[in-house]
Amino acid sequence: MSPRRSYDQYCSAARALDAVGDRWTLLIVRELLAGPRRYTDLHADLPGVSTDVLAGRLRDMERDGLATRRRLPPPGAAYVYELTARGRELLPVLQALGRWGEGELGERRPTDAVRAHWFALPLLRGLAGEDLPELRSEGGLLEVRLDEGDFHVYVGAQDGPVHGAGPAPHEPDARLTLDAGTCAAVARGELGVRDAVRTGRIEVTGEGTLAKALREG
Repeated sequence: MSPRRSYDQYCSAARALDAVGDRWTLLIVRELLAGPRRYTDLHADLPGVSTDVLAGRLRDMERDGLATRRRLPPPGAAYVYELTARGRELLPVLQALGRWGEGELGERRPTDAVRAHWFALPLLRGLAGEDLPELRSEGGLLEVRLDEGDFHVYVGAQDGPVHGAGPAPHEPDARLTLDAGTCAAVARGELGVRDAVRTGRIEVTGEGTLAKALREG
């Protein structure tokens, strides 16, 4: 394992960049916020990264205490990577970076890859910006349906997964149906979640407290 490169500056920002400033590291964190992931799944959802670079970044993240590797019990018997508690503390960093980058997003380019669950963090940012006491007091599980695929988000998650690809693992508190254009507008900061609900761009179904709050807001 190669030694960690350092800026050799006595500054907390520089120290943080020593650990997560390499290309791909924060995007690996974004993927691992979905919970334990196999190497092959990470590689599939990080188009453009080479196998050598991905393996190297994961080793660095293990060394720096951001991620761990463990073997699943049978019948899985596969190795998965997951964030440590310190790694999960990078969620607000990613959210702040995403908010700062909203103005850089623009329209999708022909060369841009996209995965449905990449909209999970922007959607959570959009929800956090709404005046919904139910989000602060209860949180909840939301299932999001797009033409490009489904994903789910855990509102108010603390210790577990923040989001995941595919349908919700159990009955969600609310289901949101929308198109990628609406998701992109939320991600760019151009459209609020409840405004999208009021104008029919997001359809909310479900009888939970959160579903009712979104519809009635």
